[in-house]
Amino acid sequence: MVNCCFRNSLPLQHLLLIANAAILTQALRIVPPCMALSLPNSDIGRQLTRSRFLYSSASAALFGELAYLVSGVVSPDAACAADEKIKGKNNPRYLDSEVQMKYGEGKDGNPRTRGVLVRRFTGDSTPYTFAAPRPIRLVKEWPDEPPFTKKDFFRADEGDDENFYTLPRLVYHIDEPAVATLTQYYRNNIPPGSSILDICSSWVSHYPLEFKEVMKRISGTGMNQLELMANDQLTDYVARNLNVIPQLPYEDNTFDFVTCVVSIDYLIHPIEVLKEVRRVLKPGGKVIISQSNRCFPSKAIAMWLDMNDRQHLELINGYLKYAGFGPAKAYDIQAYDPENKFNDPMFIVEGTK
Repeated sequence: MVNCCFRNSLPLQHLLLIANAAILTQALRIVPPCMALSLPNSDIGRQLTRSRFLYSSASAALFGELAYLVSGVVSPDAACAADEKIKGKNNPRYLDSEVQMKYGEGKDGNPRTRGVLVRRFTGDSTPYTFAAPRPIRLVKEWPDEPPFTKKDFFRADEGDDENFYTLPRLVYHIDEPAVATLTQYYRNNIPPGSSILDICSSWVSHYPLEFKEVMKRISGTGMNQLELMANDQLTDYVARNLNVIPQLPYEDNTFDFVTCVVSIDYLIHPIEVLKEVRRVLKPGGKVIISQSNRCFPSKAIAMWLDMNDRQHLELINGYLKYAGFGPAKAYDIQAYDPENKFNDPMFIVEGTK
């Protein structure tokens, strides 16, 4: 004789569905809005079948809650706050500070301290619009051997670069929209936990504010030690003139990314420097070279001054080829400024080891 309690109950599979629904309902209650999922654009207009719904929405909510438990995050609001920080939301547009510099530290020096008020662009909370990077096709076919001559790297001012850069320039060499779009590009393309090297660095590296906290390491090399000291995004730095010593002071396979901001045009040994960049990159690592249309004409190399923006990208592609990188990719990432249609352009050329 069958027990009446079992005879009147629902089938086992139905009970399991009800239990799962209860768990999913609770999960959906506590998953914060910033963790909500939506179908990608390619799915818009497609039929939302039962299986697709279960695997995209309900299951995502359940496993999202499990991820909370595994990671030890207790408060969904805290998770949202962390997500907002990584995306740069609620960051100020500017950071104003005073940089203290001291001169004359030698035995015969006349120590003098000077404070300089500086304003840093964070790249966030701006009125600018950042479109998706627009690919640029690189078409120039470079010969097997570099075709460059010594004359190509001639500069109007062949004087000592260290004298030219003796005094720190705590200013920007590109406008705010160009800085902001580069910052957003870094945020979207360099994942947390990366080791980064910024070559030809200065008092700013144009990285997002959160990079100092979420990256494993941020190293820098540059001409002016005082500027590097003022760069609070670097975890370590080495002052070095790459036009005199084109070797990088780092071990092989050290970094995930190497960045170079509007400075490739000043290098008189660019291929040698990029070979060093490739050496210190990990397998699969990337070099991100950003370029605008501004420069110190007296210090930029001759062939750079004779080229337009498009030719600059092709030239950088040639440098990367001769340094041993794979096929380069180029992008136009210029920001849209509603108040100025003539803001600085910004281009990216990437090479992968």
